[in-house]
Amino acid sequence: MQNTTFDDLKLIHKRLKKHYQSEPMPSYEARVAVLTSLRVSLQQFSDALCDALDKDYGKRSRQDTLVADVLPCIGNIDHTLSQLAQWMSPCPRDAGPLLSSSTVEVVYQPKGVVGIVTPWNFPVMLSIGPLISAITAGNRAMIKLSEFTPATNSVIREMLACCFSDTEVVVIEGEADIAAQFTSLPFDHLLFTGSTEVGRKVMKAASENLTPVTLELGGKSPVLVADDADIEMAVERIIYGKSLNNGQVCVAPDYVLIPEGKQHAFVKSYVEHYQKLFPQGVNSDSMTSLINQRQFQRLHDLLSNEVAAESQVTAGHKEALDMERQLMATHLIVNPSLQSPVMTQEIFGPLLPIITYSNIDAAINFITERPRPLALYLMSEDDSLQRKVATQVHSGGMCINDCVFHLAVDDAPFGGIGESGKGAYHGKEGFLTFSHAKTVMTTDAQQHNISLLLGPEDNEFKRAVLKTLCA
Repeated sequence: MQNTTFDDLKLIHKRLKKHYQSEPMPSYEARVAVLTSLRVSLQQFSDALCDALDKDYGKRSRQDTLVADVLPCIGNIDHTLSQLAQWMSPCPRDAGPLLSSSTVEVVYQPKGVVGIVTPWNFPVMLSIGPLISAITAGNRAMIKLSEFTPATNSVIREMLACCFSDTEVVVIEGEADIAAQFTSLPFDHLLFTGSTEVGRKVMKAASENLTPVTLELGGKSPVLVADDADIEMAVERIIYGKSLNNGQVCVAPDYVLIPEGKQHAFVKSYVEHYQKLFPQGVNSDSMTSLINQRQFQRLHDLLSNEVAAESQVTAGHKEALDMERQLMATHLIVNPSLQSPVMTQEIFGPLLPIITYSNIDAAINFITERPRPLALYLMSEDDSLQRKVATQVHSGGMCINDCVFHLAVDDAPFGGIGESGKGAYHGKEGFLTFSHAKTVMTTDAQQHNISLLLGPEDNEFKRAVLKTLCA
């Protein structure tokens, strides 16, 4: 809806709420039907989505769109369809000895109307992915799409109209003021994907309505290259995560920790691999542009600061910049100042600081002394180190000897911790996030009334029973 007002938003929300209340528990068959329809639409609109994203970015790799936007949604639906019957089933629980004459189960009810706020970097996956979880749980949804992807928004709107009525799912567009009004609506759950700074504002707005929130934020996701790691292997894994969408990924490697003396071999290997992936640098067909001039300028300023500070900066290719087309090759920055913007701000683009460390404990401390990241990557074959980092270092998710692909696991939660987020979705956790887990205890009307035993009257029998139960 163009030129949406706050009154429009309130009316849309009211309409969805009314229709949810008329059908508060969609059947298994209804949920399967709509998921199947959405899967078909994703396939039918995949080419249009690729073209639209290419238009919005100025240049976006078709591979990036298919691998990181379309395929994850299809995989998510397939996994959901295989598990939905089990997820929806009431879960029996143990009533315990005191209530042994009763049965207890947990019933998973839809929360109602869900709000989803989508960023520009993966506008398909980060709108449709949460939507899959929301409708799987039986909810209605309003989706606020990014103002920076108008062509993609148009295709998403058309695609969803093939699957949902305007009493089920509604797409909202608009600038930052509309986004702020959107998050102030009394949703039954709100999911926001974006920056930590805006996430704080979203959580504050939601608190006015006591709306539960899931925040998928970002931060500086580190790569810890251990001394035993093979440099070639580490580079091959890191370079994919940093090159996907040209680094415009919330779980992209933000900086690399590497043993002292190995940074030169790492840089040399990285440049060699990079030039194989992008043989013409910014003129390579497979390179994705930065989303707009503002983002390009922000990253160019970060890079210029490091050049001015005389940091060791190495471009992945001699054809490294094209300001007019908003293209930038990855630049490696060895040991920048820890107080520099490139080390204190989330990069979200093709700059990769490399920090050397003297021993592994110092490297681990470097990570734990900073805000908890959305992702953590460890390159090592040392079992004890793998276990130590996995259990003692906090992060939203983690890959060992790999990079970013944990995001593609359908049967595991995705979410942050601390400044990198709150809550999780994907797979069963997505179903649970958008469901209310209601405890239902049933007591046979003909059975002994436990309240008679626990009432205020005191007698010897009650004392004996309670003494036994408390033993």
